[in-house]
Amino acid sequence: MTHDDHLAGAVEPDTRPADPRAEAFQGVRAAHRNELAEDYVELIADLIQTQGEARPVDIATKLGVKAPTVAKALDRLARDGLITRAKYRSVFLTEEGRALAKECRRRHDIVLRFLLSLGLDPETAEHDAEGIEHHVSERTLALFAAFANRS
Repeated sequence: MTHDDHLAGAVEPDTRPADPRAEAFQGVRAAHRNELAEDYVELIADLIQTQGEARPVDIATKLGVKAPTVAKALDRLARDGLITRAKYRSVFLTEEGRALAKECRRRHDIVLRFLLSLGLDPETAEHDAEGIEHHVSERTLALFAAFANRS
């Protein structure tokens, strides 16, 4: 870059090799952003399956949070096209929301079966699977499934 380029505000492209740790941290941050949506759609699908409907009050109770917290999350899910709802009515998953809930359930079930196959008690396995499911790669998930299926 010449002195004139620098004065004109030209920016040199970043040619440094990507740090694998930086990529891993970016992946974790992305997983954290998606975690809330995934937890909500999975719970909404479960409530619809077990109770026939998913009411905001039931979502709040299951998650142990207050109604305004649920309302804010549901607003985001609606903006993201994952749910539909009317004020003071049940929550419904869109086609995209149902697909996400199904994928979350698949990931959760694989992680849970893997942890149980290691000999972990069901309560701890359920608790740990809830966190791991959001952060495990598809490659690792496939290995978990293969290991669990051998047991």
